Amino acid sequence: MTGTLALCLDAPMQSWGLRSRFQSRDTALEPTKSGVLGLLAAALGVPREDDDRVGRLAAARMGVRVDREGLVERDFHTVSDVPNTEGRAHRTVVSHRYYLADAVFLVVLEHEDRAELRRWHDALARPEWPIYLGRKAFVPARPVVAPERDGSFLGVADMSMVDRIRTHPWLEQRTELRQRAARVVRDGGEHALRTLEETGPDDEIAEPRRDVPVSFHPRRHLFATRSVRAGEVPLTEELIDAGEAACT
Repeated sequence: MTGTLALCLDAPMQSWGLRSRFQSRDTALEPTKSGVLGLLAAALGVPREDDDRVGRLAAARMGVRVDREGLVERDFHTVSDVPNTEGRAHRTVVSHRYYLADAVFLVVLEHEDRAELRRWHDALARPEWPIYLGRKAFVPARPVVAPERDGSFLGVADMSMVDRIRTHPWLEQRTELRQRAARVVRDGGEHALRTLEETGPDDEIAEPRRDVPVSFHPRRHLFATRSVRAGEVPLTEELIDAGEAACT
């Protein structure tokens, strides 16, 4: 039976590179599949050179719900004494690095093997190697998964990815934002959460995204393409009221 594992990705800063080149390191506006599976591989202790195990992780479908949109920020890094392609003419290089500030995401992984999902949950709760959200300095602000317990929201559930994204409690913890959203919903207004769900290649309104890891090998990073569908989930009073139990 297909099951899902829900993750909470919350940090002051996150970075999910999608098309980084040379002196410019970009970030997507939501977690990439390669970034999330890289985090999971670190928790499991999977070596970068183990393409077979990386491929098995990539078999999971992934969906994202943006519970708090991040702000795109940029910083600068300088590297001195960088040689040219001939090894001469050393110079100082300035690189532009982008990241998301103050974002919160619900990430849902769907897999046919429920036991495998439980293993992933346990690894993320007690990671083999340090985990971070895109860069080593960007550590999670709260647990990625909640301790397993009866009624745990961020555990393994017998639900589809789509249903989990639509019914999981809101992960926002700031009191003023929760109260403001609750007032809007009670007054009949709309407050939608943006979603990005992995789908099949025959989906006519899906978009391609080249972020499926084939190899994390340091000398040959390889990625494949998947189809993703952008959408929205309406924020309801039920999602707001239940949110305080999540990620605790």
